[in-house]
Amino acid sequence: MQILRQAVFFIILLGTVQGTFGQSSSEMAKKEAEYYKIVDVPIPNDVVLEVGGLAFTDDDKLGVSTRRGEVWLIEKPYSPKPVYKRFAHGMHETLGLAYKDNGFYLSQRGELTRLDDRNGDGKADSYKTIYTWPLSGNYHDYSYGPLILPNGDMLVTLNLSWIGHGASLVKWRGWMLKITPEGEMTPIATGLRSPAGFNVNAEGDYFYTENQGDWVGSGRMTHLEVGDFAGNPEGLRWTDDPQSPLKLKQEEIEKQSGLSLYEYAKKVPALKAPAIWFPHTIQGISTSDILYDTTNGKFGPFEGQMFIGDQGHSKIMRVFMEKVNGVYQGASFLFREGFSSGILRMIWGSDSSMFVGMTSRGWASTGKAPYGLQRLEWTGKVPFEIKTMKALDDGFQLEFTQPVNKKLGSQVTNYEMKSFTYQYHNTYGSPIVEEQPVMVHKAEVSSDGLSVKLTLHGMRLGFIHEIKIPDLTSNSGKKLLHDTGYYTLNEVPGGVLKSPQMTGMVKSGKTIVQPKRITKMPSDWNNKSDQKLMIGTKPGLKYDVEEVQVKRGAKVELTFNNNDDMMHNLVITQKGKESVDKVGQMALMLGLDGPDYNYVPDTDLVLYHTAIMQPETAEKIYVKMPEEPGEYWIVCTFPGHSSVMRAKLIVQ
Repeated sequence: MQILRQAVFFIILLGTVQGTFGQSSSEMAKKEAEYYKIVDVPIPNDVVLEVGGLAFTDDDKLGVSTRRGEVWLIEKPYSPKPVYKRFAHGMHETLGLAYKDNGFYLSQRGELTRLDDRNGDGKADSYKTIYTWPLSGNYHDYSYGPLILPNGDMLVTLNLSWIGHGASLVKWRGWMLKITPEGEMTPIATGLRSPAGFNVNAEGDYFYTENQGDWVGSGRMTHLEVGDFAGNPEGLRWTDDPQSPLKLKQEEIEKQSGLSLYEYAKKVPALKAPAIWFPHTIQGISTSDILYDTTNGKFGPFEGQMFIGDQGHSKIMRVFMEKVNGVYQGASFLFREGFSSGILRMIWGSDSSMFVGMTSRGWASTGKAPYGLQRLEWTGKVPFEIKTMKALDDGFQLEFTQPVNKKLGSQVTNYEMKSFTYQYHNTYGSPIVEEQPVMVHKAEVSSDGLSVKLTLHGMRLGFIHEIKIPDLTSNSGKKLLHDTGYYTLNEVPGGVLKSPQMTGMVKSGKTIVQPKRITKMPSDWNNKSDQKLMIGTKPGLKYDVEEVQVKRGAKVELTFNNNDDMMHNLVITQKGKESVDKVGQMALMLGLDGPDYNYVPDTDLVLYHTAIMQPETAEKIYVKMPEEPGEYWIVCTFPGHSSVMRAKLIVQ
């Protein structure tokens, strides 16, 4: 993923933030625990279970592959005293696991491998290479899978390398491949960047998750068919190969078209618009696994829906997906936060609990543990939630898990809506663009109170539609557990959008004045600073200094050089750890407005700051150091980074 490394992918992650994006001690996590309880699966002290893959055997033992190249078998994984036995070791970063015909399949950095225990002693004595792919030696060459298809074929995905941008340095990096048990490979689709999560639905259609990065404005999920191009052009380097299912060339893709991915796809037929967007920092920062609810109602009221992990924010989202005019689209909602580490893999146990496998080394996460294995259990209580959100040609049909208060449900003022999108370009990530309000014209509650039909003005094809319903209650007086959803609208039933368009709207592109970001030397400095400082970054969410000493009142020319492969800023806060903690929390609460503010809240706790800097970029700011000596802080306030990416600023 990029998920990995920092990535996790890319990103992000963070730390100990409390609040909406926080750990199990957060208010939201406490509310969610009433309905879905997180249970630790104990791990022996001498086992480093940095989970890369999960798979159950036929006798209900849990297989766990790890980033350290091991496979562990866990007997009694549902009990307080599970038994661990190492099944295999000595492999290279196993980031996937599957079980079939009494053996395990897994992806290593450079191959798809089958493991067998031929003598029955509980340890693999056969490591069979099924298929190999080349390696560049780049640290970012992650490989994921396999996912075993009903006919026995397997899907794997290959991450791009990182050289200041994503790059396909060797063949098939950035591709999804199909491989038979006999080792015959067929390329399926390209345009992938950090494809850590993928799955197949009941109809046999493939989906994969992607993380924000170059060519990727925000986290997203895309339906992949043979010959699709998902957006990152690096994998197109290999379309001359006779096996390639598409002939599109890398140079045919404009680096800065000024269009959204949805609009650019009208120019490039092979380009596939996402089925789901996950707004960055609102619904995670590094999407990972996809898990369908196949429990037949034993995990609550969301049968058939999808659960999406996030490595950086240690949380799970929920997705309702529908197919309109042959095109997949749907709505995403927050579901459960507060896991102990960064979520990479999820799988159902035989008791219909969800096993969640985690890792954070190098890719920090809000969950502070370096790795973990937990189970998510439904308590039997049904939360009041937006269950489904279906597109109409002039609005949306909302279905709820419990009957709504009909008076509140029929009041249009209780629904807040807007639409927005992201730019499709080679830049790392994208700000929110073309944001505008959506007017709720009418809200009609069904006779049973379980659904509301919203008639809207201002719907737009190709845009993400945010809905917030903070004051709606159920008949019993409960407020929605999660009152916000995001619907990715690619099509409407019938093919003709009948929602009247809003006129006179000002599109986004706001200019925010931030007086504490001083990029020109103040005139009263007389063209001279007292000191010049340069602060850079290191992998793993770190500045390249842990402590900086300056004199009180010094005029400092400070250059922030972001030589990492994700976005960061540099913020100087007031004295005291409490100040930096509060600033980090306030940055998270900026929500969709965060990019406009460089993720820096407007507060007296902030003294100076840079912009959010893309990878491999730098910015110089001018700082007049405080007159009062003491221990101040330097921190990155990109969501999820503030708890770990810090340095002390000692004013002497």
